[in-house]
Order: sequence, then structure tokens, then C-alpha cells
Amino acid sequence: MMGMSRPLRFIPEGGALVEVTTRTIQGRLLLRPSQKLNDVFLGVLGRAQSRHPLEVVAYCCLSSHYHLLLRVDNAKQLSDFMTYFNGNLAKEVARLTGWKDRVWSRRYQAIVISDEEEAQVERLLYILGNCVKEGLVGSPLEWPGVHCARALITGERVEGTWFNRSLESNASLRGETYEERKYASIEVVHLSPLPCWKHLSEEVYRERVAELIRQIEQDAAVQRQEAGIPLLGADGVKAQNPETRPRKLKKSLAPLFHAFRKAARKALYEAYAWFVAAYREAAAKLRSGDRTVAFPRGCFPPRLPFVAA
Repeated sequence: MMGMSRPLRFIPEGGALVEVTTRTIQGRLLLRPSQKLNDVFLGVLGRAQSRHPLEVVAYCCLSSHYHLLLRVDNAKQLSDFMTYFNGNLAKEVARLTGWKDRVWSRRYQAIVISDEEEAQVERLLYILGNCVKEGLVGSPLEWPGVHCARALITGERVEGTWFNRSLESNASLRGETYEERKYASIEVVHLSPLPCWKHLSEEVYRERVAELIRQIEQDAAVQRQEAGIPLLGADGVKAQNPETRPRKLKKSLAPLFHAFRKAARKALYEAYAWFVAAYREAAAKLRSGDRTVAFPRGCFPPRLPFVAA
């Protein structure tokens, strides 16, 4: 990325917890919950995890965007996973909705989260609260779409369906008629604990997540009572038209990092500043014809392979 039009993909050495968000084009409700959409979303997520292994900590999918909380080792691991996930999910969404344009508004957004317990818990709380803070349902457990809340507090198996469209296409070319799920398989999404809570037993971990959910429910109930705004409800959510375009989209500048303390935020910014400076210097040398230039570890040099640690 020679022009530096957007932040360089950066994961601190040693890996990090990352919050990933992808939004639909024009904020349309193309991810509106349905049994089929939920099934294929989890199927594609599980398939992506099996093909490009990384730790999935949390997830939720609203009608116009989704959030993933992932623990990754480096930027390439994240890029490979997200390219596979977003590419295949977009095809399935288009197939289900009949949408002919591109599905995503832009490339996924990834924000590195510090190692601080407060920062990590805050982001888990944020993802758990999606669908409640918008006034759609009163609890994440009531959301009719894809959400990790129930699995995190019960430990239940998370699975979806992966449809092998290549095999289906080959079968069609052969003139074969086949049932809808003949070339389908069940994929499992394996959940990992929040890094700062890895030392906890499964029972204690589930109770802590349950406490976060109770906090979300209580805070939202108070806010609704004060504002006097009714819930849309699960049935209202499912009744929406997937092609609906909001009159106004919420836009805010996303931070490069999520950190709780000033010192932690400063350390991340300094590491990123060094990374960018080293990248720019190497890119300038490459443009001048130096093919032996060394780029910083963990980056994607322009038109060159990823630089592994």
C-alpha cells in the first residue's frame, strides 16, 4: 500500500486480540436474521476457522454489520481468514437475498485491543450488547440472529452448514439433479476464552459472561424506561426487508487501538509509529530500485510477499 490511503495492517509481535467489523454496502439489511442466513453464517465461519485456524472469542451479526473478537498471531493470519470468510459469506448472502451489487461497503476493519483486562472485557461487553443497545431486543439471548451469548454461558456446540458450491456447480454441469444439502457439511465454530480470562475454569468463565449479560439487560431496561422507546422485537427484526437502506448512517472515526490506560495506548501507538516509519523508509528504497530492502516484520510490502516474523 504505497499511498498510505488507509492504516497499514498491523498486529504487534506476539499476536493480539482484535475486534473485526464488516458493514454491508449502504448499511442495507442484507444480514437480516433468518434460519438460513444464521445457518450459513456459522457454516462459513466454522469453515474459515478450519481452513485458517485462529481463536474465535466472540461474535454477533446484526442486519447491517457483524463483529468478531479474534485472537490472531499476525496480520497475514487475520487477512487469510477474513478474505476467505468475507468472500464466501458475501456469495451466500447474495444467493439468499438476490442482491446483485457487492455486499460489503469496504474491507473489514480490525482494531487491536491491548492486553489489559479492562480493555478486553469492555470489548466483549460491547459485542455482547449489540442488538440490545440499538433497542432491537431486551437481551442478547433474545436476538433471532447469530450471537455468541448463549453458547458462551451454556458451552453448547456452535455449528452451521457449509455448502460446497464448487461440487454443486460440477454436478449441474454434468446435468445431475441433487437435493439441496447433498454437497453440504456441518462445520463447527470453536470458541476460545478471552485471553485475560484464560486462567479461569469453564464454570467461572461462563458465570462472568452471564454477569455481563445481566448488566447489559439491566442497563438497557433503565435506558428504555427513561427514553420511553419501545423495542422492535425479534419478530419486527425478521420482518424487515433485506434491501432496506437507512435514511442516515452513523459515522464515527474508529480508533486504531482499544486500550484502558494511557500508558498502554501510548505503547501501542509508539509501536505502530515505528512500524509505519520503517515501512515508509523501505517502500521509498524499493521505489528507487533497491530490491534487497528489508521491510519490517509482520507487514505486506507492495507487490511482495508478507514478511513473517
